[in-house]
Amino acid sequence: MAYDLQYARPLLLHALHHHHLWFFLGVISIVYLVDFSETAGRLAGLPGYTVSIGLLMTAVRLPFILQQTVPFIALFVGMTVLIALNRRRELVIARAAGISVWQFMTPFVVGAFFVGLLTMFALNPVAAWGQRQAETMEADLRGDPSYHNKLSIPWLRQSDGKDDVIIGAKAILDNGTTLMNVVFIHFDSQGNIVLRQDAQSAKLEDGYWLLNGVVERSPGEIPDHKGTAKVRTNLKQDFVSERLAQPETIAFYDLSNRIAIARSFGISTKALETQFHSLLSQPFLLVAMTLIAATVSLKFSRFNQSRSVILGGILSGFVLYVVTVLVKAFGSSGVVPPFVATWIPVIVALAFGATILLHQEDG
Repeated sequence: MAYDLQYARPLLLHALHHHHLWFFLGVISIVYLVDFSETAGRLAGLPGYTVSIGLLMTAVRLPFILQQTVPFIALFVGMTVLIALNRRRELVIARAAGISVWQFMTPFVVGAFFVGLLTMFALNPVAAWGQRQAETMEADLRGDPSYHNKLSIPWLRQSDGKDDVIIGAKAILDNGTTLMNVVFIHFDSQGNIVLRQDAQSAKLEDGYWLLNGVVERSPGEIPDHKGTAKVRTNLKQDFVSERLAQPETIAFYDLSNRIAIARSFGISTKALETQFHSLLSQPFLLVAMTLIAATVSLKFSRFNQSRSVILGGILSGFVLYVVTVLVKAFGSSGVVPPFVATWIPVIVALAFGATILLHQEDG
């Protein structure tokens, strides 16, 4: 019986979609249970915490976590489908009929690229929104969110010519316009400290900071407790948002605009650019994962190579993922240009996978 590619492609696409669905559902279930358990263990002792709050927090954070697992889903789906087709001799028949490896890999590559586009345009905006909501919920629940981003929050400085103020905080919310556990240190024109204000929170309004739960300390005076206080500022909300917002909480379609705004303020855009290129390269990263799956699965033997094949594929994909994460960190810190940091590992992986497939196909 002749084996035609017109019949092979629907079979491959059906198998690919079927396995994608089950892997995705399995990963969702595992991630949800693990994150809920971790959240419950971290927050169960706080007043006001309930199981329903924990379930809701995990639900809104789930897209953000899934976004990190998509490359591995692509890897495992590719390996599973190819090994299954090899076991049923489908690929052997296809090769015997003269169909090249590139022809029957086309549905896999197209599917991986499409999933990458969905991740970039659909999953990422939901993940960014969910991450912001989860941070806000946990901050409200704790009331003292010093747990969040201790090392990544920079100090701000504002000056109007007469009064210099240094602003620090232990946590940020609302893209940087709300600061929690905040301290305002006021200096005079000679650089001497004249006032320190510690507040539970500070919200940036139009032309001033609104402080809540304030303790004011001046040199040689008794601390003064106030419910609220206002501190004049010439900082604009756009500037503070760009200065303090975390790139992971900004949706892909808004990143280019945020980068332009940050540049107009003279703020470093390395982290934003790295996040932008990381998302932009996501479809190609999934294609690279699919090619890696093909390189370790097409030579699969029915009997004695299953463990080595599976471990080899997982190890290769894990190494690629770790390299992309590490180089992304270098890009965010400015050690490596963002474009280079995000695209070089993906391009190298694509070239590596294509080279091995060419060797396996043509010797």
